[in-house]
Amino acid sequence: MSIFFDTISSILSGSGFANITWQQIVMMLISFVLMYLAIKKGFEPLLLLPIAFGMFLANIPLANLSSYNEGSLIYYLYQGVKMGIYPPLIFLGIGCMTDFSPLIANPKSLLLGAAAQGGIFFTFMGALALGFTGPQAGSIGIIGGADGPTAILTTSILAPDLLGPIAVAAYSYMALVPIIQPPIMRLLTTKKERSIVMETLRPVSKLERIVFPVLVTLVVSLLVPDAAPLVGMLMLGNLMKESGVVDRLVKTAQNELMNIITIFLGVSVGATATAEKFLDLNTLKIIALGLIAFCFGTACGVLLGKLMNVLSGGKINPLIGSAGVSAVPMAARVSQKVGQKENPTNFLLMHAMGPNVAGVIGSAIAAGVLINILRPFVS
Repeated sequence: MSIFFDTISSILSGSGFANITWQQIVMMLISFVLMYLAIKKGFEPLLLLPIAFGMFLANIPLANLSSYNEGSLIYYLYQGVKMGIYPPLIFLGIGCMTDFSPLIANPKSLLLGAAAQGGIFFTFMGALALGFTGPQAGSIGIIGGADGPTAILTTSILAPDLLGPIAVAAYSYMALVPIIQPPIMRLLTTKKERSIVMETLRPVSKLERIVFPVLVTLVVSLLVPDAAPLVGMLMLGNLMKESGVVDRLVKTAQNELMNIITIFLGVSVGATATAEKFLDLNTLKIIALGLIAFCFGTACGVLLGKLMNVLSGGKINPLIGSAGVSAVPMAARVSQKVGQKENPTNFLLMHAMGPNVAGVIGSAIAAGVLINILRPFVS
């Protein structure tokens, strides 16, 4: 009988139940909250759900399923993040689904997309002031670009030790765009400005749509070579879509390939959020700074929109500036929704898509600049 009890005792003492820590319990609870937001609230479920489950797996005691446990499945999946493979492939799929016509029809939208990146550099300075190193501050600041793959690529190069909290913050705030942005937009604009009806955009020819991705790739890659992996794959996807001659490749890139990479990326990034790396004061600072970056980027876009409205004689609705934060197409939909509340006949979605897709390019360029400047300081 004693042998039986000794065996049971040995099994229990070597189980996860006997070895779990309060920190791991906290991390599991956080993962459950993220799962709830993804499943019940529909907040960025395609990435938030695998990230949350990866976090859950990484904090199961003795399972050795974090991204740092060499030999595990998740460790090998994580190499695609570590080597910068997954984010450009995600951009390839995004390019296949993106219509740059609103930006081509209204090139001034590029300025709004650039202005919204102000949150990145403002937060970069704030992170430095709080004691983060230059590479860490650059990785935190990129949260303000509201572009998850860009944030992950930048952080994997500059500050891989912060990948867990930065990825969670980036995707959480992207999911909360409909909650975070409207109060800022209403605070910075008048009812009259929000009611402005913009002129219909001009038609864009197929030749323009084909030349655009080639031209953008050339200019951006020569200007900021470190942005070439993201911008190049984004524009390759868009060129395939607009050419109309490789439908099979387009369907694969925006469906099967995109879905596979999303699962690998989400689970392996979530599995970096282990208790020992996530639960510290720096994580709270990152979450707070990420929110500041997002809010400041939204404000910069709206304020430039107000200035452009004045200079254009009242023809530009400042609300479209908030879409420059890049969260495609959610931020553009928020501009549309806030505008229609003031004027039910207003239709801002296509106008907001210009700054929105410009923000994708802008965040990639900002990431390239930060990587170029800060990579020599990575320890």
